[in-house]
Amino acid sequence: MKIAYSHLVSFFEEQPSIEEVSNNLFQLGHENEIDDDILDIEFTPNRGDCLSLLGLARDLATFYTISEPLTYYEDDLAPLEIDFVNHSVNDCPNISFLTIEVDEVPSVYKDYLESYYSTFKINKNNFFTDVSNYIAYEMGQPTHCYDNSLIHGGIEFTSDIINEDFETLLDKTITLEGTNCVFKSNNEVINLAGVMGGKSTACNKDTKSVLIECAYFKPESIIGKAQKYNLHSDASYKFERGVDPYIQEQTLRRFIKIVSEHTTIKDIKFKNFFSKELPLKKIKFDHERIQNILGTEIHDETYKDSLTKIGFEVENDEVIVPSYRHDIIHQNDLAEEMARIVGYDNIQAAEFKITNSESNKNFDEENTLRYFLAGHGFNEVVNMPFTSNSPASLKIDNPLDSNRSFFRTTLKNSLIDNLLYNEKRQKESIKLFEISDIYSIDSDGEIVVDKYLGIIVSGRVGNNYKEFSQKLDSKYLTRLLEIDQNQVYEISREELDTKIKNKIYVALLEFNNLPKNLTNIENQKLDNIKFNKYIPISDFPSSTRDLSFVLSDESKINKIEDFIFSFRSINLKNAFVFDFYNDRKNDQIKIGFRFIFNSKNKTLTVDDVDKEIDDIVTLCMEIGGVEVPGYSQ
Repeated sequence: MKIAYSHLVSFFEEQPSIEEVSNNLFQLGHENEIDDDILDIEFTPNRGDCLSLLGLARDLATFYTISEPLTYYEDDLAPLEIDFVNHSVNDCPNISFLTIEVDEVPSVYKDYLESYYSTFKINKNNFFTDVSNYIAYEMGQPTHCYDNSLIHGGIEFTSDIINEDFETLLDKTITLEGTNCVFKSNNEVINLAGVMGGKSTACNKDTKSVLIECAYFKPESIIGKAQKYNLHSDASYKFERGVDPYIQEQTLRRFIKIVSEHTTIKDIKFKNFFSKELPLKKIKFDHERIQNILGTEIHDETYKDSLTKIGFEVENDEVIVPSYRHDIIHQNDLAEEMARIVGYDNIQAAEFKITNSESNKNFDEENTLRYFLAGHGFNEVVNMPFTSNSPASLKIDNPLDSNRSFFRTTLKNSLIDNLLYNEKRQKESIKLFEISDIYSIDSDGEIVVDKYLGIIVSGRVGNNYKEFSQKLDSKYLTRLLEIDQNQVYEISREELDTKIKNKIYVALLEFNNLPKNLTNIENQKLDNIKFNKYIPISDFPSSTRDLSFVLSDESKINKIEDFIFSFRSINLKNAFVFDFYNDRKNDQIKIGFRFIFNSKNKTLTVDDVDKEIDDIVTLCMEIGGVEVPGYSQ
């Protein structure tokens, strides 16, 4: 997010330099770059409260004295009579509406409003939309403006299965599919909630009467919609990360104040709908616990004063978490706040030793197993341990992604995703494994941690002429791992997004019950095992070529395989046998190789691939007794 330094320092009694502000942001964990008068800041997804001038100033209050420059409309507001029905209070528990009618639409903006648009080189739309955009920058709470003269009938909010076209205020028509949170009027969608409004009720340069909607949507109800419909907006970015559910009236009073500083207001009315109470979180005030977590001394008063400065309250030995801090759940979160305030560089380092021989033993066994599987052509995958809800799953207190807020109870689904990813990239032989802990809850409510080996296979056994025609199956895994047939099972492709027909086999084995030969390093032959280094996947398409070789006798087979499989090129990503025939009548061996080329820098041309093929053929011809029918250089 881009914040103007001059706008930010107006919140402080001190006038720190932009370099000082930048350094303090780094201490708080906010990576940033300075571009003239602009601070370009990266916030972690759980810090949606910082996506505004007000929010960022609050976070910097540990360094500076806050002197908020924002002013608000202070008079009483007449009640708004509006026909509004909320059909989904779980998705939108709090929402407020404001109507404003002005005498004239201003043509000139005050300096602070004009500065926002000129500093960031943002195009203006119309007065009310411009004020709405500016307030989101100031306070972090998006608002949406409807032209009041275009609203006919009541308004309803719903989260339902909707399949219809929707024309956005950007003149883009999208087709809404599946479950969506929307606002409707006269059974017409007028707003994709939290993302973008519709053209049919949009304000224009002549709009004098406006209906302003200001809502709190649960982040998980909004996440993914902007990406799904390619409608990325500042509002969706903020709503996905969580806004303050109790800032609506303050935001709308700020809206009124800005309008009143630009033109004469003829009429204003306000109505809020708080359908569901969102209680403030309370955590025990325990500075000794914070000291133990951080490993450094924190005085009681220092801890209390630090929390108070950044908006927390301490009452009756409890820390009351402000409504805008969705990320604060337990003592570890409060310890992180203190670490940011004190500065990680200022916490004294302490040495510690790991003496747990059992842990070292487990580590050796895991690595032995990795060597064994790598030696048989397997690749290891490391997946995120988080997933959506599943039976007996353990919920994470403070997930970075609300769609993945539970620990996995199986490795199977992740391994299937890995396999499909590789199949879509034309991998013919897929042999993957993962070693990971999985978490569950037993009947007594206790957390159970089990380490598992997960293996998934599909396609050819190998790339050479002996294995290319053999398919990976359950027998392959039972022989390799020395396990029972009932420990390997087939995955049906019926519900998978794939057209490939190769069968998929999975084995999920508890690590402590693995056959001892797999984890005993004395039984393993670890020489000449090669580990592949990670290479980023190219965004450019691949090219495939087939070559058929005719060999004079069987002694040439291993030689030509060695030549081809050892051939090195930055563009050759894979080579394997796809055909083999021993023509004993004519004393000939026919062997077909498939080559897959791909560049990380560009789309390969025919000439690029031809040059690679020429080099391969030239190399193979040096063996002697090798022909390539139909090939000419």
